[in-house]
Amino acid sequence: MTAQPFDAFAVGAALRARLGPAPSWAIVLGSGVGVLTEHLADARSWAYAELDLPQTGVSGHDGRLHLGRLGGVSTALLAGRVHTYEGHPADRIVGTVRAMKAWGVERILFTSAVGGLRADLPPGALVLISDHVNLMGRNPLFGPHDSRFGARFPDLADAYSPALRARLKAAAAATGVTLEEGVYMAMSGPSYETPAEVRMLGALGGTVVGMSLVPEVIAACQIGLELAAIAVVANPGAGLYDEPLRHEDVTRVVGEAAGSLARLIVRFLESQAAEAGGTA
Repeated sequence: MTAQPFDAFAVGAALRARLGPAPSWAIVLGSGVGVLTEHLADARSWAYAELDLPQTGVSGHDGRLHLGRLGGVSTALLAGRVHTYEGHPADRIVGTVRAMKAWGVERILFTSAVGGLRADLPPGALVLISDHVNLMGRNPLFGPHDSRFGARFPDLADAYSPALRARLKAAAAATGVTLEEGVYMAMSGPSYETPAEVRMLGALGGTVVGMSLVPEVIAACQIGLELAAIAVVANPGAGLYDEPLRHEDVTRVVGEAAGSLARLIVRFLESQAAEAGGTA
């Protein structure tokens, strides 16, 4: 039986009716980044299934929406995402992003566990994404166009907001967190890249490689969400060191780096609240 199309606008309206006005920010938590929920004040939590949000089946993704205040800013933490390699249709892969906009969210921050494409990027390094290359072979906007989501041909030139990137770099400097900047290379997965693919991706100008993020970014740009993205290097790409790549190591390493990521994000949101006069 074919799954029913995901109705992001109905889900967004249901979120507004059940949870109240939309928060100022939504933050998508990649593999191992769930520790950020510990910094959320006045927190409430729901399973995705309770809210009719698309459910993930990947370990390290709890599949819960946490709502509260982070750095003094009303924030929804989305603990888990749906991946292309899970075999879901595009409307479910990007359904949560669209539902956030339909709820009333205007800004979204993505996090993602990635492989490093440079030998000088150690496990645990944080990389602010400035651009991407989509090598997944899929685009979430492929197929019949629904004008409610935005333009048929969205401009991705400044997909990763230059203004938000500048503020994140300022927050990193203020907290003493090292924040690299670079290009995300998107592969479909779920197998890890071969050494030859890692060499190719580096030669094409990539800094990190991952199996998510890009479909969500494309959908967010189309629907009008201002966005930024931070990747956490979980491991060097294949061929850059001799150990085998394992998903449990990804979640462990990212979990260890999540403290620095949390400090950075909390300071970033504190600066947002200060600019808004404490009303964010």
